[in-house]
Amino acid sequence: MTHSRTVELEGHIIDSGTMQRCFGAVMDLGGSFDVERFDVGKHETEESHCRLTVSADDPETLRDILHELHQNGAVLEDPSEVELVAAPADRVVPPNFYSTTNHPTEVLYDGEWIDVERIEMDCALVVEPEPAADAGEGNRANAPGGTDGSPRAYTKTLNAVEEGDLVATDQSGIRVNPPERPRSGGGAFGFMQGGVSAERPSESTIREVAEELRAVKDEGGDVMVVAGPAVIHSGAGDALADLVAAGYVDALSAGNGFATHDLERSIYGTSLGMNVETLEHPRKGHKHHIWTISEIIRVGGIEAAVAEGIVTEGVMYECVENDVDTVLAGSVRDDGPLPDTITDAVEAQDAIREQAHEADLVIMLATLLHSVAVGNCLPSTTKTVCVDIDPATVTQLLDRGSAQAIGMVTDIGTFVPTLAEFVLEGDDA
Repeated sequence: MTHSRTVELEGHIIDSGTMQRCFGAVMDLGGSFDVERFDVGKHETEESHCRLTVSADDPETLRDILHELHQNGAVLEDPSEVELVAAPADRVVPPNFYSTTNHPTEVLYDGEWIDVERIEMDCALVVEPEPAADAGEGNRANAPGGTDGSPRAYTKTLNAVEEGDLVATDQSGIRVNPPERPRSGGGAFGFMQGGVSAERPSESTIREVAEELRAVKDEGGDVMVVAGPAVIHSGAGDALADLVAAGYVDALSAGNGFATHDLERSIYGTSLGMNVETLEHPRKGHKHHIWTISEIIRVGGIEAAVAEGIVTEGVMYECVENDVDTVLAGSVRDDGPLPDTITDAVEAQDAIREQAHEADLVIMLATLLHSVAVGNCLPSTTKTVCVDIDPATVTQLLDRGSAQAIGMVTDIGTFVPTLAEFVLEGDDA
């Protein structure tokens, strides 16, 4: 017995590769398809439409195929309304709950398609038929604030789900809209599309990123930087500090190590005991990082250290002086840690999540763990650049769902100063 469902694809599905991915998914998963209608967009702004019947030998295989097609934007013909089941307890979701993608998403509720707010991957999807006046207050993750009396849909992390929340199950009545690459031009992100490469001309590519950064700021957008300790070790900290001082960074997400070595350089002139200019290792330099932490703890935090003149330069100094939103997420290997480091993992995730949802451009610099953590919180519509000397860092970010990220495999000690030069030269023009 054959089991079948009809689905529809709409948009620039040919040149974006969506149709090819969908056809391939059906065959790879052991199904078959029959194209019932195919209207081809014949102009740059004209969309295409495809209706196809998908078949499989058993309902489980068909369900797997439909799930894969759904992730690529396919919608069931004549979709039913979203299926909602009340969460039985705090932090407990119903069986077969819908796990979100990071793509723009809509739900069909009460006869209307409703945009899902604060979209990110691997969350539950909650619908409020009549939003409470205090929606979002006291809730760690993602509940939107404000209400106009209309139904509302938004994401919640599993640890934020509350008993009684109406959680979407399966994928009926849910429509995913994967963003499409620009068909022509597109600035930096049209220029660099194509994943990870170490062979692109670095200088011209960095200039494209610089132009995008300036464009985002000129339009009033927010730039978020995710930085690893290698930025300081490589000698690129001064260039990043210059970008912060010039107002090109609105949020910084890093770890205890990045901040410690940046502060160490301001206090002792070393990073992890090494002078980054001369590459010399001063006597007892290996103790500088722990002495730095103790000094910051003694005065009560980074802001106090800046106020008292203990820290007089560097990225953290400029972040304090320019009121940049900073999140330092701790890890099990941290020394100290600094008083400003968030040691509760869930609290750190929520702080990163707030930064990520405000960002219009994210630049990830030489840190696998923090790049993946931030990437998990980003909508797929957020422009993202990931830079690392190790191609595995960039590849893992893309493999974990941040398909919108542009990967550059290059030395961070070259990238950041060159980026700063290209960005700031526009200010001098």
